[in-house]
Amino acid sequence: MEILRHECGVAMIRLLKPLEYYKEKYGTYAYGLNRLYLLMEKQHNRGQEGAGIGVVKRHSLPGTEYVFRERALGKDAIQEIFDTVRDKIAHYDVNSHTPDEVDMDAPFIGDIYMGHLRYSTTGKSGISYCHPFLRRNNWRSRNLLMCGNFNMTNVDSIFNEVVGNGQHPRIYSDTVILLEQLGDALDKENHRIYRQYRDTLSGTVLTDAIEDNIDMSRILSSTAVKWDGGFVICGATGSGDMFALRDRHGIRPAFYYCDDEIVVLASERPVIQTVLNVARRQVCELAPGSALIVDKAGNVSIRDILGEDTNERCSFERIYFSRGSDADIYRERKKLGSNLVPAIMKSIGDDISHTVFSFIPNTAEVAFIGMVSGFEKELGRIKTTQILNAHMAGTLNEQRLKEIMSQNLRVEKVAIKDIKLRTFIAEGESRNDLAAHVYDVTYGIVENGVDNLVVIDDSIVRGTTLKQSILRMLDRLHPAKIVVVSSSPQVRYPDYYGIDMSRMGEFIAFRAAVQLLRERGMEHILDDTYRHCIEQESKPDSELVNCVKAVYAPFTQDEISHKMVEMLTADGSINADVDIIYQTVEGLHEAIPGHPGDWYFSGDYPTPGGTRLVNRAFINYYEGNTDKR
Repeated sequence: MEILRHECGVAMIRLLKPLEYYKEKYGTYAYGLNRLYLLMEKQHNRGQEGAGIGVVKRHSLPGTEYVFRERALGKDAIQEIFDTVRDKIAHYDVNSHTPDEVDMDAPFIGDIYMGHLRYSTTGKSGISYCHPFLRRNNWRSRNLLMCGNFNMTNVDSIFNEVVGNGQHPRIYSDTVILLEQLGDALDKENHRIYRQYRDTLSGTVLTDAIEDNIDMSRILSSTAVKWDGGFVICGATGSGDMFALRDRHGIRPAFYYCDDEIVVLASERPVIQTVLNVARRQVCELAPGSALIVDKAGNVSIRDILGEDTNERCSFERIYFSRGSDADIYRERKKLGSNLVPAIMKSIGDDISHTVFSFIPNTAEVAFIGMVSGFEKELGRIKTTQILNAHMAGTLNEQRLKEIMSQNLRVEKVAIKDIKLRTFIAEGESRNDLAAHVYDVTYGIVENGVDNLVVIDDSIVRGTTLKQSILRMLDRLHPAKIVVVSSSPQVRYPDYYGIDMSRMGEFIAFRAAVQLLRERGMEHILDDTYRHCIEQESKPDSELVNCVKAVYAPFTQDEISHKMVEMLTADGSINADVDIIYQTVEGLHEAIPGHPGDWYFSGDYPTPGGTRLVNRAFINYYEGNTDKR
C-alpha cells in the first residue's frame, strides 16, 4: 500500500572476448550494451528516481574517449539513456567500420559496462546525485567509475578522514566521499607500482606496467575496512580493472555469473538467470565481505576483503524489494502468507463462508497465494469436522454432504488501482478525499453488513495510505469487518542501510506506542529514553545500545496494533469494524531463515553506526526536528 523507497540496483558486465567474437556469434557489436539494458529493465523495480550507465573501452587511442557515461532522471530514465546511446552508435555507423576501428572508436561499445538504478534515501535528488560517479584523470589507470547499492552510517568520519588527507570533496554525500576515498587509494596504488618500475622502465612501457599490475584487492582493503553500513560497491578503472564489493554482513544483495565469454553481476539472481538464460545453480551469491574482481587481462577472482561477519542479510529484500520470480523468494513469501492464518482465524472466527479474501498491492500477491493455501487447509479441516459431527448426529445424508463440500473460499480482486488519477493538485482534506479514490473497488462481491473483508499487504509502515485511501475504499463495499493483514512485522525503527525509512515519527507503530505511553501515564519513559540517547552520543561503538527499545517494551504487538486501529479510525469515517494483523518476528524468521536481518522490526542493528543513528533519530523526534534525517 505504501511505497518504500529502496536505495538502488546495480548491474555490471565484463566481456572476456574480443568485440569481433560477439559480432560473429550474436550478430552485433552491442552485445554487452544489450545485456546491460535487459539487466537494468529487469531490475526496474529497484529504482525509479533516475538511472545511469558507464562504459570503459580498453583499446582506444590517445586523444579519443575511453570512459563513457550517460545519466537521466525519472521513471523513464532507462529508456531515455539507451535511446540516447543508440542514437550515438547509429550516428557512428558501426557496420561501416572494421572490428578494430569499432573497438577503438565506437561510442558506448567497450569491454566493461556498468548500470545503476537510483532511489534516494537521503532526500537528495537531481542529476548530480545519479550514479555512476566518475573521477577523471589524464592517466587511464587513475580514472574511476563507481556506483553502488548502499548507505553508509559513518559518513561524517569518512568525510573527516578524506578532508584530513588534504582532499576537498565537491559534494557532501556518501557516494562522492567514497569515490574520493577510493580514488585516493587508486592514486597511491599507481604511485606504488610507479616507484617499483621507474628505474627500469619509462614512457608507455612504464604506463603499461602500472596498468597491468594494479592490485584492486589492496585498494579495497585499505579503504573499505573503515566503512560502516550496508553496501554493494561497484567500480571500474579507465584501464580495465573491475570490482564489486559486498559488506561483511551481506546486508545488501549481490549475485554473479561467469563463463569464458562474460562476467555479470546484479542485485538479483533471477535477473541474471533470465537475461543470460542460465540455470539457477550457475548464478552464485557474492559472499559477504568479498569482492568480485576482474583485472585488465580478464582474470576473474573472488577475494576476501573484509571477512564474513554474522549473517544480517536484509529480510525486506525477500518480503518486498526483490522480484518474486526467484524460486526461494517465491516460496518464502508464500510461507509469510500462510503463517498469518491462525491470527486471521482468531479475528474472523470460523466464519470463513462469510469472508472475502483479497490483496493490495500486486507485490503482496505471492503472500496472498500462501494465505489462501493456508485457508484451504483450514477449510478442509472445518469440512472434515462438519462431516464427522453430522455422522455422529445421524444427519449425514447426500444433501448435507453436498452442502458441506460446496463450501469454497471466496477469493476476489477487490481493488484496482486507477493509475490515471493524480492527487497533487489538491491540498488538505480535499487531497485526502481524492486519495480515497486512487483505487477502484469491485462492487457486488461483499454482502453488506454481513461479510468480513480480509486484505493482505506486504508492509504497513506509515499508515498514511491506509487511513487516507485504503480503509475508505474498502469501506465503500460495506463489509461488517475489515481485516488488514501485513505479511511483515511492525516496522518500529529506521533503516540506515539503504531503505528510505530514517525518521522515528513516520512509523505508525512508534506513534501508537507513544500515544499508549501518554494515555497510561508513562510519559516519563520518553523523557528517560531521550536522556539515555543523549548519553549514548559520547560513548564508543563497543558500548552503544538501542535506547529506543524502551518505548515499545511495555506493550504487546497486539496492543500496539489495536491502538493503530483507534488512530486510523478516530475521525469516524469508517463504518466497518477494523482489525490490523501483523506478522510476528518469529514468523518472519521461520519463513525466511536465510535472511535474518530484522533491525527495522527488532531494533537489533548489525553495525554500531545503525545503533548510533537510531538514538540520534529519537533525539531529533523528541526535540521536534521531525524532518531531520
